[in-house]
Amino acid sequence: MTTETTPTRTVRRGPYRNGIRTRHEILEAATGVFAQHGFIGGTLRQIADEVGVSPAALLRHFSSKEELLTEVLATSDARNGVEIFGDHEGLAYFDRSGALVRRNVENRRLVELLLTVKTEASDPAHPARSFMERRATRYREQLTEQLCIARDRGEIGAFTDEELEMEVHGYTALMDGIELQWLLDPKLDLVSLWDRHYAGLRARWVAGTAGQG
Repeated sequence: MTTETTPTRTVRRGPYRNGIRTRHEILEAATGVFAQHGFIGGTLRQIADEVGVSPAALLRHFSSKEELLTEVLATSDARNGVEIFGDHEGLAYFDRSGALVRRNVENRRLVELLLTVKTEASDPAHPARSFMERRATRYREQLTEQLCIARDRGEIGAFTDEELEMEVHGYTALMDGIELQWLLDPKLDLVSLWDRHYAGLRARWVAGTAGQG
């Protein structure tokens, strides 16, 4: 005779749940410290002090400052990918950029961190250089793929592959540049500014007019 059994659900208690909470608090603190002081200027001790743990305790969750930075940015990228862009493809993918900008307004410290580390990592000797290079390459490839989908579906003009790559460079430069202006002048309406510039960019794509390179 066979007996149907109900799988036993493992209930996580005590140290496990506390560990998850501490890890989250470390990521939040790291975002703020790195945003304020940069990756090089920010220290593990500063982050540990923000959380209320020792540097040794912090290193039980993250083995190094480089790993901590990678996790902060990777966590943000993954969350945006799922919650904002989801399964959107082609031009619809880029139309979600406004939602990303709106989220960035609510996460100023993360924008500060990303732009600071991008600048610092221009130094070939920077510890995060390899990670930032891989991240930038992956991001450009993803955007180029979505523009190719838009072109092949007839949503935008018949751009060449080279032209699409140039458009992606322009798109990312526009995003970074507008957000940098906003960081320098918080009174700037970042959402309105992005929406207006993106509308012009989108119209040019649909018309099939390549940008001036």
